[in-house]
Amino acid sequence: MDGQAGGVAQMIKRPDAATQFIAISGWGDAARHLLAGDASNRRYDRLTRPDGTTAVFMDAPPDRGEDVRPFVKVATELSLRGLSAPRILAQDTQNGFLLIEDLGDAVFGRLMVHDPAMTAMLYTAATDALVALHSAPTFALMTCDADWLVDATGLLFDWYTADGTLADAFNALFHPLAHALDRERRVVILRDFHAQNLIWLPDRTGIARVGLLDFQDALLGHPAYDLVSVLQDARRDVAPEIEAEMMAHYIRHTKADTEAFLRAYALLGLQRNLRILGIFARLCLRDGKAQYVDLIPRVWGYVQRNLAHPDLADIAAVLAPALPQPTPEFLEGLRTRCATPPTP
Repeated sequence: MDGQAGGVAQMIKRPDAATQFIAISGWGDAARHLLAGDASNRRYDRLTRPDGTTAVFMDAPPDRGEDVRPFVKVATELSLRGLSAPRILAQDTQNGFLLIEDLGDAVFGRLMVHDPAMTAMLYTAATDALVALHSAPTFALMTCDADWLVDATGLLFDWYTADGTLADAFNALFHPLAHALDRERRVVILRDFHAQNLIWLPDRTGIARVGLLDFQDALLGHPAYDLVSVLQDARRDVAPEIEAEMMAHYIRHTKADTEAFLRAYALLGLQRNLRILGIFARLCLRDGKAQYVDLIPRVWGYVQRNLAHPDLADIAAVLAPALPQPTPEFLEGLRTRCATPPTP
């Protein structure tokens, strides 16, 4: 059943409303098992019917800041462009319930652990998907411009280091460089385009072999943004030679100016990873998700790699000496201040 099952959660408790939505959608006979949670307040359950067919139930509570409408919009637009976003099987946007196509369990990150020989092929497929997306027409989205990038980096100074003076110095140097990118071509950027959000679909062909998840925060931005996302992955190490090979592959197939693209890649890589440092600190300190502290050293390493670009030397001179290093003592300090995890 496709369509709107609006209002079911207004008069009954949310778990009961979810069960009712699933039944109305034609999946009342399905077994339900937790598939995943993520850094947001969304929850995903896999539904399995007696005949073995499956779907995914997304529970995104509006009262906790979630909104499924962007997911529906972006999924529809990506599918129209030949990319494999999950089909929307049923929706109740008012209450934050979606039933979506189950793309399976062949997560890129998991496949690369089990069979490292697949690594180059999978990253090439992911890069080809970006090439195709960036050559397709855009659609109406908010813009990731210099002001957005500066505002988003504020999470670093709010949560990872409380240093207003450092924030002012950083912003004064970063904003002009980011503003220069505003004059370049904009494409759809998915923002969470990385190995844990990509599903291998070998029965499909071309770019459709790359299943896409977690794209509801898409914006219009610089083409380098999602390439940074997948190649400077906060959750897994990417070999430097793979990173270099995929950047060259992207540049070759898009005919981008190499020097300008690598400059943008370093600048956006710096911004993205500084923001992630702030996000991971916030997930611990505010949300009680201490496991994200373990990922901070890798992200810190990406920050240092991007600061090494010659055009970022002035920022490096200000930021490198003042930004707290993720020493064991610093990380333990975050853990000791971690909030109590919320009750499910």
